[in-house]
This record gives sequence, structure tokens and C-alpha cells, in this order.
Amino acid sequence: MKLLSIAVPCYNSQEYMRKCIDSLLVGGEHVEILIVNDGSKDETAQIANEYAENYPSIVRAIHQENSGHGGAVNTGIKNATGIYFKVVDSDDWVDENAYHTILETLKKMTDENKLTDVLVSNYVYEKLGAKCKKIMQYRNSLPQNKLITWDEVGKLKNGQYILMHSVIYLTKLLIESGLELPKHTFYVDNLYVYVPMRHVKTLYYLDVDFYRYFIGRADQSVNENIMIKRIDQQIKVNKLMLTAIDLYQVKNVKQRSYLLSYLDIVTSISSIMLLRSNTPEHLEKKEELWTTIKEYNPKVYTKLRYSLLGVLCNLRGKSGRNISVFFYRIAQKMVGFN
Repeated sequence: MKLLSIAVPCYNSQEYMRKCIDSLLVGGEHVEILIVNDGSKDETAQIANEYAENYPSIVRAIHQENSGHGGAVNTGIKNATGIYFKVVDSDDWVDENAYHTILETLKKMTDENKLTDVLVSNYVYEKLGAKCKKIMQYRNSLPQNKLITWDEVGKLKNGQYILMHSVIYLTKLLIESGLELPKHTFYVDNLYVYVPMRHVKTLYYLDVDFYRYFIGRADQSVNENIMIKRIDQQIKVNKLMLTAIDLYQVKNVKQRSYLLSYLDIVTSISSIMLLRSNTPEHLEKKEELWTTIKEYNPKVYTKLRYSLLGVLCNLRGKSGRNISVFFYRIAQKMVGFN
């Protein structure tokens, strides 16, 4: 059995997928790399087959009709044979030294039969043209190099949330969580982290800069203009997160607090993108989103609406909207997230 399965969803990825896959091959026989060709129309399929032919014990090429990023991740999970599972997008890559450290840690835990539900590591914003690279790390919130429970987790700061780039899940946990990402939908990365996190009981944090998250392509889904154009999909994911978990059935206070914080951040992103568009239609959608939250779960609504982010996203009038966008711009500049 492989130690780690890595799914690489690919759609028309011929220009950059080699860099991604080459960085993953460093893991050798400990890993299986599942290249999921999601109905590409360029040379992606041929490149995937080439790697599978050259590295038959490590790489598998899986071809399917286009179903979007979520559908490709679902396929990766269904085909995974590794004890642990990771998603690496085809325009991103991983750091070699951190990779070795992670594999050594996973192997040690496996050999000692002390498996963690999720391993968390840092990711780096590889933003095109940026002189300084922002590193998302958790050393002030998560004890390092030890198996912990939620009771030992410290408070994560606003913006310091755990993305897909941060996590390696126990494959069994992903399957048992019932995770099934919606097809033909962007921004499902949030569901990928959020839904299984409800089932996590143990965590392990390695303070290594493993995942390199590329930002800068004009057609990237996190590009602000693209996000506004696809705002209905962002709202769809937001609402699916709302209904996926009954947060007040989560008994551990720190786990519930983290999940609430994650939902808070995603709702704030939805709200800010609608404010950035500043059309009557989008301002109405913002009000509708918050009304949906209030009607579905008043307790969750109160927590989100009167959090710092909730207050900033709901300042009234044109001047209030300008203040909201101003603070968003500051956060954008500090973190470099799109």
C-alpha cells in the first residue's frame, strides 16, 4: 500500500503541469500520483499518459469527461490506494525538502500505528511579480511535531484559515465523511477542507513550507474579476457549507469555533465580492445570502453577523460599502491572496 496518494486535477494544463508532476515524483515509491485529466482539449492527456508510461509504479493517468475541479477531486479520492490523500493543483508545486520531511513523518506515524486524521503544513503564495512571498503558517496556533486533539489547538487569527493547500487527510476519513464535491462548480476547495474537518479528532502540524500556491494567471479562479463573474458559484459553495454541518451539534468548543471562523471568512469573501461589483443585482444577492443564513440557523447568523468580518461586510450605505472595500484592499495587499 502506498503511503500517500496525490491527486492532480488537470484541465488544459499542458503549459504548467510538468513542473507540478516533476516536483511530486521526488516522493518516489512512497507515493502514487493520480493525474486526473478532466476532459482537456489540449495535450494534457498525452502528457499524463507519458508520465504513466515512464513511471508505471508511481503515476496513474485517469481520463474522464469534464466535470470540473470537484469532479476531478472526487475521482482522485475514489481511485486512491494510499493511507493519506493530498490534492495538488496542476499549476502549483511542492518544496522538495519539506516533501521529504512530510513523508518521513507520515511513515513514522504509520509504522508506530499512530495515525493522525489530518496533517497540516504551511503554504507559500507564489504570486507573480511579488518581491516578498507570503507564507501562511500556524506555529502560533498549533503545537508542532506532535499528535494533538482540538483541545490543544490555539486560536487562529482572521485570515489564518486552513486551506486545501495546508492539509493532508487520512484517506479513510475522507471516505467516511461522505464528502462528494459538486461538479462543474468553482471554489469547492472550501468544501474539501470544511466537510471532513468536522470528523477530525487528531491533528499533526509540521512547520514546513510545503505547498507552493501559484497566483497570477489572468484566467485563475481566484482572480478578482473572475470571482465576481462567477459569484453565483461562490455563493453556492457558501450555502453548501452552511447546510453541510449543524455547527451546534459539534461538541468540541474549539472545533466548532474553527468551523464557525471558516464559514465566517467564506461568507465575508462572498459579501466583499458582491460589494466590489457594486451593481444593484449583486447588492441584492448579498442581502439574500445573509437572509438565508438567518433563516437557516439564527444562532450561526448571530455569530457571523456580529463578528469583526460580519460587521465590516455589512456597513450601511455607499460610504459603508467603501469602508468595507478599503479594509479588503488592505488585507489583499498584506496577504496577496488574489
